Amino acid sequence: MTALSPPPPAIARAFRLALDAAAALAGATAPNPPVGCAVLAADGSVLAVEAHEGAGLPHAEAAALAACRDRWEAVHTLVVTLEPCNHHGRTGPCSEAILASPARAVWIGARDPNPAVAGGGADRLSAAGLDVTRVAGPLADEAARLIAPFVMRALHGRPWVTLKQAFTAGGSMVPPPGEKTFTSQASLDLAHALRRRADAVITGSGTILADAPLLTVRRVADPRRAPRRLAILDRRGRVPGSYLAAARERGLDPSVHADIPSLLADLGDGGALEALVEAGPTLSAAFLAAGLWDERVIITKAARAGDPDIVETALRVPAP
Repeated sequence: MTALSPPPPAIARAFRLALDAAAALAGATAPNPPVGCAVLAADGSVLAVEAHEGAGLPHAEAAALAACRDRWEAVHTLVVTLEPCNHHGRTGPCSEAILASPARAVWIGARDPNPAVAGGGADRLSAAGLDVTRVAGPLADEAARLIAPFVMRALHGRPWVTLKQAFTAGGSMVPPPGEKTFTSQASLDLAHALRRRADAVITGSGTILADAPLLTVRRVADPRRAPRRLAILDRRGRVPGSYLAAARERGLDPSVHADIPSLLADLGDGGALEALVEAGPTLSAAFLAAGLWDERVIITKAARAGDPDIVETALRVPAP
């Protein structure tokens, strides 16, 4: 980094902006990962911040550079949450787009883990004389978490599994008679944010027969364009066709499965990066017993009225 390069605090601020832009579109980019990019001038001022919006659309780096056309000569440094691609897909290589710009430096959050592509974006940029640096510390950890679902599918062929469980203060997952939920409004917002982030929702036939849940995103904004998958574990064929038809009318894409491994394999083959398990105690326990979870979110109703629910999260992030 030269004296004419953006100072470290400016790099950190830009990386924060890139992470936030990418996270806002998590759940809308499958089978591609969410990626954010910020472009800086040499003095550290931010020229543009963009994120990849979905398969077939411009990657974050190309979109950010395109947003700088009226200040092209000021382009100096790119900060990107994932290593720029170096292969031809639906779009051209981001490494070539960067090399065609005045950029002199690139900061990268996580390396591309996909074994199905040529990779080498960082090496390509370095070989062309650009200063390429890996971001370190908590920001790098956030970048790794952001692409963890993509890593899981790329390396293991299944989606990242988030298991959400809600408990009463007494430890039961069953709502009181006549009710579908017992958690606070803030916890319901969290549940819908998790659902928005997922490409698929997994539930069991028991939950459907008991509650006929909508399983749509309603409490938070949803940028997703493709139908969200609804994967139902139903060994005995109990889910009525009327429920499946109604799910399609709500914009979901339902499918019925006999076991968990085939369910996850089907979702992975279909391009799903993340699946959210919203089910009763039996199916939730089955995922836990099989070790088929990557993030576990536990919401416990406070024992005293008016107190906030207790939210605990356990996370297992695969190495990029």
